[in-house]
Amino acid sequence: MGKGYSARIASNPYIVGTFACIGGGLFGLDISSMSAALNNPAYVNTFNNPTANAQGAIVASMPAGSLIGALSVTYLGDKLGRKKTIIFAALFWVIGSILQCASVNRGMLVVGRMISGFSVGVSSTVVPVYQSEIAAPEIRGRLVAFQQWSITWGILLQYFVQFGCSYINGNASFRIPWGLQMIPAIVLAIGMLAFPESPRWLVDHSLEAEALEILADLHGGGNQQDDLVVLEFEEIKSQVYFERNEGAKAWSDLLKPGVSRRVVLGSSLQMWSQLTGMNVMMYYVVYVFEGAGLTGRRANLIADSVQYVLNVTFTVPAIIFIDRWGRRPMFIYGCLIMGFWLYLVGGLQARFGQWGTINGADTWVVVNNPAATKAIIVCSYFFVSSFAITMGPASWTYPAEIFPMRVRAKAVSLSTATNWLFNFALAWAAPPMLAHIQWKTYFVFGTFNFAACIHFFFCFPETAQRSLEEIEDVFAQGHEYSAWAVSRSVGKKDLAGVLARKADEKESLEA
Repeated sequence: MGKGYSARIASNPYIVGTFACIGGGLFGLDISSMSAALNNPAYVNTFNNPTANAQGAIVASMPAGSLIGALSVTYLGDKLGRKKTIIFAALFWVIGSILQCASVNRGMLVVGRMISGFSVGVSSTVVPVYQSEIAAPEIRGRLVAFQQWSITWGILLQYFVQFGCSYINGNASFRIPWGLQMIPAIVLAIGMLAFPESPRWLVDHSLEAEALEILADLHGGGNQQDDLVVLEFEEIKSQVYFERNEGAKAWSDLLKPGVSRRVVLGSSLQMWSQLTGMNVMMYYVVYVFEGAGLTGRRANLIADSVQYVLNVTFTVPAIIFIDRWGRRPMFIYGCLIMGFWLYLVGGLQARFGQWGTINGADTWVVVNNPAATKAIIVCSYFFVSSFAITMGPASWTYPAEIFPMRVRAKAVSLSTATNWLFNFALAWAAPPMLAHIQWKTYFVFGTFNFAACIHFFFCFPETAQRSLEEIEDVFAQGHEYSAWAVSRSVGKKDLAGVLARKADEKESLEA
């Protein structure tokens, strides 16, 4: 630990790449901490029976804080470094959890959720950047995909805590889960002290000796002469020096040729990931299944938990095969399949539903039709499984790997902020949508999926199995509206080629 990190930990790429994912798990904890409370009588009574609009505002307060947190990484990520920023986010989560647990009115709850949201916004932005900057190219996609898996685990574990506490009478049934969710953040803050800083950030801050030492521990068993270590170190230095000569890391850099296209891709991808409707199904699954005709709080909680288990389970194949399958197929086929399932849910609701009353509120609901109820729930399960195995992991991986080093923190921050902006809007809008346009809500999100599929096909080039520096060559190819034309061999380099290029550059300077 004299190095400021554990070399033994650094030598295991999966430990280094996955531990920080606890930051992603915080987002998952928040999703189910609220979704499981929606039909809890103690929660409803404590917060004065919130209307659809009021409940939407309470849920949306978390992504509102996340939007601010994601944008703050533009400063924190470059100034403090990736490692310290993750620790900073974890500490904010603890503060937010305390406030939520102690909340006695909507205002206090909203403030606590906004602080927790700020933490989630920071961690969801900086963790994929940290992972992408320390991972070897052949496993980078897999490691960043763990971010999504940690979100699904956070959802699942918190939901089962909520389910267990639902047997407790009184406010403890929702306060205990809200208090327990600070434990992972404490583990993250303490544990990150044993992990290395991003070597790319160190090179960018003229700490090359430390960067080389970390690269050697990460990818060369401590051997600074290892071919992969030398190759990566030389590539990082070349890229950082080149970017320094292009100018300072200002916001205006995001508008420069070659970068602005990638900003649009990263931001639109995060927008589409929300417009798929996945987080609406996560936040408001209680409402969705009530509308399908599933009655009884316990039955609903059990059905919800099955959805969360599927979400965890079907993320595993994506983690294993994301670098083999590539990003483009996961985007294109994922949205195509998700749109299909949402159209089925909407069609079944339209055909078999009618106006009814749930908890005193007028609701479009399937009544006395067990077959239709089961079909809607099964289609919802298929939708969630389709997202988990495709869009979920890939949507975090792609923005973290497509940007140049000089703007990576700012650009990923902007991309993730787009995610939270749409998350905020949909979290607030979904309850009124389900209350007023009912089954048409599913057609709206299904259509978004089909539109995203078209955008992915024409505009998103493949980035799998390339180093972050090699991805620069992918975008140098052009093909702005014909992304399928970029070959998977574009950008591939070896050590001999990199050293030869450096020798040529040195000779040209001496001449």
